[in-house]
Amino acid sequence: MQKKLHIKKGDNVVVINGNSNGQKGKVLEVIRKTNRAIVEGVNMVKKHTKPNAANPQGGIIEQEAPVHISNLMLVDPKTGQATRIGRRPGPDGKLVRYSKKSGEEIK
Repeated sequence: MQKKLHIKKGDNVVVINGNSNGQKGKVLEVIRKTNRAIVEGVNMVKKHTKPNAANPQGGIIEQEAPVHISNLMLVDPKTGQATRIGRRPGPDGKLVRYSKKSGEEIK
């Protein structure tokens, strides 16, 4: 069984370390095997591609590279700042994530 991660696809996050420090974006994909996530508009790299059906011209494409999850923090829905998260039982008894900064439930 894999460890539960603090971010999910669709979350708004801020990068707290590395070359993209301070940038905010939406999580497009979480790669649980390597503990990494792809964030929209963050950690952009240039990739050289051969011509193919999707891109008949080929050339240099800019795309997002994965960022380690330890370098990401959730954005508080109330304040818009980086926050840690906690888990507590929700109204239906299931665990829900909440912001430690404002106490607000996430999603």
